[in-house]
Amino acid sequence: MALPWVKTVEDCADYSRVVEPYLPQLYELPTKIVDTVLNRDSLLELYKTTNPLVSGLGFSIFLGAVFLVVSEINRNYSQVDRMWSLLPTVYNAHFAAWSHLNGLPSRRVDLVLLWSIIWSARLTYNYWRKGGYDIGSEDYRWAIVRRNVHPALFFVFNITFISFIQSVLLFFLAAPTYIILVASTVEQDISAADLAFTAVQLALILSEWFSDQQQWDYHQAKHEYKKTAKVPRGCGFSQEDLDRGFITSGLWAYCRHPNFAAEQSIWCLLYQWSCYASKTFYNWAAAGPIFLIMIFQGSTWLTELISSGKYPEYKYYQKQVGAHIPSLTPYRTPTATPKVIRTSDLAKRQKAKQKSGHTE
Repeated sequence: MALPWVKTVEDCADYSRVVEPYLPQLYELPTKIVDTVLNRDSLLELYKTTNPLVSGLGFSIFLGAVFLVVSEINRNYSQVDRMWSLLPTVYNAHFAAWSHLNGLPSRRVDLVLLWSIIWSARLTYNYWRKGGYDIGSEDYRWAIVRRNVHPALFFVFNITFISFIQSVLLFFLAAPTYIILVASTVEQDISAADLAFTAVQLALILSEWFSDQQQWDYHQAKHEYKKTAKVPRGCGFSQEDLDRGFITSGLWAYCRHPNFAAEQSIWCLLYQWSCYASKTFYNWAAAGPIFLIMIFQGSTWLTELISSGKYPEYKYYQKQVGAHIPSLTPYRTPTATPKVIRTSDLAKRQKAKQKSGHTE
């Protein structure tokens, strides 16, 4: 059987029942795919008769190899970044499609897919407008890591973490949906708790929209200010705000990374949903959100190391405002702020240099 037969909902989260017996399918899957193609058999039938956790995991490993090859050919290491907003929803859609094709109860899995599609649409749009899909675009942090790491070591880092581990992680973020799928064979109907989980997920996605939009508005105003040396009309920011170099208003007044906080909460909540569906306090699907939190800790550390080096006031911001856990009081600019060179002054100096260059 492609799906385990379970007596109770607690069994749905039992690793020895719902995962371990199907791992041999993972080792056999490449051979089966080749044989199916050569014999011109139905790939759809192979898909339906393969455990969905195994086929999803196998696909994530295959993508890891693709990411590795493409990144090394192009010397661009943001290949996974481009797919980050899409793949978890692809995997949730995979679980939903598999349950529909096999005639299984799928209402709860469809509910997961609903908010997941909205999450993908919002995050993909935000990544696109920041130029993430432009040819040659790459996360600036990878260039910094490359400068400080030996090429051979960075290649190993690409093989392990950048290409394969991140790819598999994106699958494991959706792994709790597998538990919800199995639990749906025992308890089919959508409960009030399922609707509550969905409502909270949508609220978290909405908070991400607000935080990313606030940051976008700030950087647009900052970019215009750098170019013209004038505070844009109606931007909602003062000259002091723009000279600071980073946003400290809106949600950012209470949390240094409100978008990161919401992102981690979304996938932790999906895991908690699987615990509720299986009536367990914890289960093996915690691996995904735990590793995601670890990645965000490392990413935040590097981002803030760069920010504190660029902006003198950032260290004051760090002392007052929590990184991912919101503070109870908003950020207040210290009375004696470090002396900084204003962006407008830099623009004036640049114009003066250009004029002097023409006179000479």
